[in-house]
Amino acid sequence: MSEDKQGGREKRKRHGDYSVFYKSKKSRSTRDKTGTKAKVENDPDKVREKGYRRKDEGHIRLNKYIADAGVCSRREADKLIASGTVTVNGKTVTELGTKVLFTDKVVLGGQALRREKLRYLVLNKPKDFITTTDDPHERKTVMALVEKACHERIYPVGRLDRMTTGVLLFTNDGDLAKKLTHPRHGVRKIYHVVLDKKLTRADFEKIANGLELEDGPIKVDKISWIDNSTDKKEIGLEIHSGRNRIVRRLFESLGYKIIRLDRTVFAGITKKDTPRGKWRMLSEKEVNMLKRLPV
Repeated sequence: MSEDKQGGREKRKRHGDYSVFYKSKKSRSTRDKTGTKAKVENDPDKVREKGYRRKDEGHIRLNKYIADAGVCSRREADKLIASGTVTVNGKTVTELGTKVLFTDKVVLGGQALRREKLRYLVLNKPKDFITTTDDPHERKTVMALVEKACHERIYPVGRLDRMTTGVLLFTNDGDLAKKLTHPRHGVRKIYHVVLDKKLTRADFEKIANGLELEDGPIKVDKISWIDNSTDKKEIGLEIHSGRNRIVRRLFESLGYKIIRLDRTVFAGITKKDTPRGKWRMLSEKEVNMLKRLPV
């Protein structure tokens, strides 16, 4: 801005030079209390945290709106949009990247969608409950344990077999659920294993070095005897694989039977302060940690 528009040199001497506020966003800078130049953040999220509002506040990408309604992941939502099965306020939308307002009417296949509040919780799963949303044989399911947790429809992330206990996540965030269960992402899991007999040093080394199972090789990340186990029957195991019943099959291949299997950690989430059969909502810190996991 010219000196005339700023009020002239004398005025700047009296009131200070504010031309810094008119510089382009890329080159903006200011000085802190010590006089040291400090770069002004232009990251949209950081700007929002400082109290500013973005011009598109209130808008959301259509694929995220569909995913947040619990229908599918964002990638799958893009396919639905491109196929012409989605309408917004009565008009068919096929352009990817389209943004909508929360108040817009979004219809998929003739059914109106409602963007739900995203929920994240952890259940300390007990025995004798199967990990499914519905069972034709009318067995007890984990859904019965979280039915009063929230009004939104939530789903278990991955599976624990009927006799396995411990950490089981639930959410209606389709993108995150897919991220946590896709084999490519290799989410970290830690198990406490109790065997029917002592694990020999030779078998311990076999597991540590990797085994060949009927569906391919498997190698654990870490294995150790539990410190307070005097009979060498209690094992700590860290593994990334999400293959079906992989921990049980691993020990069974060496002639051991698992008496008790408990998942103590899943993707960094623990069952701390959560009694068996109870659930708790994840903290904001825990949710942010899950969303920052590498893809």
